[in-house]
Amino acid sequence: MSEIAGTVAEEPARRRERGGGRSARRELRSHGPQGTGRPYIVRSIPTYDVLSEESLQRIETTADRILAEIGIEFRDDAVALDHWRRAGASVDGVLVKFEPGMLREILKQAPATFTQHARNPAKSVEIGGRSVVFSPAYGSPFVMDLDKGRRYGTIEDFRNFVKLAQSSPWLHHSGGTICEPVDVPVNKRHLDMVYSHIRYSDRGFMGSVTSESRAADSIDMARIVFGDDFVDRNCVILGNVNVNSPLVWDGTMTLALRAYARANQAAVVVPFILGGAMGPVTNAGAIAQALAETMAGCALAQLERPGAPVIFGNFLSSMSLRSGSPTFGTPEPAIGSLVVGQLARRVGLPLRCSGNFTTSKLPDAHAMNEGTMSMLAAVQCGANFILHSAGFLDGLLSMSYEKFMMDADFCGALHTYLDGVPVDDNQLALEAFREVGPGSHFFGCAHTMKNYETAFWDSGIADNENFEKWEAAGSEDAAQRANRSWKKALAEYQAPPLDPAIDEALKDFMARRKASMDDAWY
Repeated sequence: MSEIAGTVAEEPARRRERGGGRSARRELRSHGPQGTGRPYIVRSIPTYDVLSEESLQRIETTADRILAEIGIEFRDDAVALDHWRRAGASVDGVLVKFEPGMLREILKQAPATFTQHARNPAKSVEIGGRSVVFSPAYGSPFVMDLDKGRRYGTIEDFRNFVKLAQSSPWLHHSGGTICEPVDVPVNKRHLDMVYSHIRYSDRGFMGSVTSESRAADSIDMARIVFGDDFVDRNCVILGNVNVNSPLVWDGTMTLALRAYARANQAAVVVPFILGGAMGPVTNAGAIAQALAETMAGCALAQLERPGAPVIFGNFLSSMSLRSGSPTFGTPEPAIGSLVVGQLARRVGLPLRCSGNFTTSKLPDAHAMNEGTMSMLAAVQCGANFILHSAGFLDGLLSMSYEKFMMDADFCGALHTYLDGVPVDDNQLALEAFREVGPGSHFFGCAHTMKNYETAFWDSGIADNENFEKWEAAGSEDAAQRANRSWKKALAEYQAPPLDPAIDEALKDFMARRKASMDDAWY
């Protein structure tokens, strides 16, 4: 689990649903001030801070002591060790120790907010501050749907999920390794994945991190789309790099991290801590560990290129201490995410935190219960980039078509949730009270008729009819409705325009890179 000018295609014309009722209302909402015309969300509600200043300082002090007294190993990357020596860290073999405050001082060079440019400028996203960006789940080797069950992912599945993400009005980003296309050689599949993001989506995307050369290929493909000079000055691609917790950065990840930083592209720096395995069972200790590991990775990016964008990442999880199995969507990591949000804001970096986590094997109540727990933690902790927003199932071993649609629908609800409660003359509705008066109802009053099309978020998955109508229509559950929904979305999908010259250049690059190496399947 690893988890523009001149080159940007024109924005495709919006395809409006035809007909009345719910679909027409959803379409009207979609382009209003509270709707899907936004390339990302700007939160109108505050973050939820749970720890006191004293408690935060104790966690930060513990992280500093981990860094100074225990240290972090940086394996198989001599350049990273040289960076740390020059920065003043203590280096003994591959073990690096840091004086308290050293990493925070280095991190002052990193931007608190930055733009990831999309090939369609209208879909570029701001990362940091009050912005919130939803991105699909990442890294599953299997895919799943109600028709075919669980199976290994293919490049066709990968393209399908890119298309579903592009089609969703509630997602803002194309994601990265949405599923592993195991029918393509390991050493070549990154080319097909990056091409699929570029060809079938016009949103921001993520590149490969599984080797330095694959990271470089991903960035080179972005250069074909945006141009060398633009890429050198702007972020157009993200790379999600994981700490080998506890307290180890291996060369595969640091080489990829430095490749992204060197090109002025953003690394998403993420510890992967299962409490009781890769970290302590206690929440505060795991959070302190995560803070230490993340600061070290983000600081290394600054040593490679001062000012390179980075995202402060976090992936806290728990495990069943009876069986040793990972658990996701549980309350301890959820509340821990709120603390990580406080710590990231104190460091001054954009935050990636939590997601739609679950260990359920089906898109059922178990899945949505755990997903809601962790997703609400993500939006309340102040996360700016939320990977794993849609599709996560089976402890991230499976990418589910149905859960993707159910999760994306929930992301739609979160758009409204994050909008908060606007207060103006129309919202206060005093004229409606004058018209209706005591004892009557508001159903047909002028204010209701003026606002009913956009007043409430309208789910694309839920069935709100009465029992008799639901039963007469086939008694479908949410997963069955989601099954119809993803099939409809793929049937209606239209690829955004891409300059034919860019498309040919990408294909030529891929062909040359694939011809330069033999197939490797592991």
